[in-house]
Amino acid sequence: MDRLSGFSLRHRLPHQRHDGVFDEETVMSTTIAGITIPDSTLARATTEYIRDIESDLLYHHSRRVFLFGALSGERQQLAYDPELLYVGAMFHDLGLVEGHRSADERFEVDGANAAAAFLKPYGLSDDDIEQVWLSIALHTTPGVPKHLRPTVALVTAGVEMDVLGMDYATFSTVQREAVVHAHPRGEGFKECIICAFADGLRHRPQTTFGNVKTDVLKDQQPGFKPMNFVEVIRQSPWTA
Repeated sequence: MDRLSGFSLRHRLPHQRHDGVFDEETVMSTTIAGITIPDSTLARATTEYIRDIESDLLYHHSRRVFLFGALSGERQQLAYDPELLYVGAMFHDLGLVEGHRSADERFEVDGANAAAAFLKPYGLSDDDIEQVWLSIALHTTPGVPKHLRPTVALVTAGVEMDVLGMDYATFSTVQREAVVHAHPRGEGFKECIICAFADGLRHRPQTTFGNVKTDVLKDQQPGFKPMNFVEVIRQSPWTA
């Protein structure tokens, strides 16, 4: 449902020309692999905002996250809100982007905070905003989101499919090819996304403590010494 109506926003989406080259079009209403991209005012504004800020790498990744998340929701017959899922998916990596990343928060929290601030003028309930916030903040926390509400669970499901290939075989070849045709991974996506993670974390290595991004900096930043959970316990000010 369109939470605000009565006006439209210009936005840009990838569209494949007859020569096979992806171009930018002012087209929003699109169905990919049987999933319709939300066409509400909020969804349009989200697309325009993220498209203008993020690299092609992160933009196309985020769209794939929505599509794979929605496909996962359909397969599991979950009652999810496509609009909330779309916003969560599109904002989930914003905290990696220069100008939108803090010095001392986890990048997931930066993205979640940005999404919450973006949503406030649109009249969403506090509950809806919290769902989106959690979907972004927890998307790199394995094992937890799947036990929460569909918006939270499905953003993570989309991320895990696109980045890690988790549950790859549960998506049909037709579904995978349709998603990647619309939003290409490119030949070097695996290494490029690792580099994008590292670029968004180098200035705040302490925020990787206790999460999967420790592995990114260990791989990408020579000399990086991650905090050790056991050593933190042993070096605490407690005497016993």
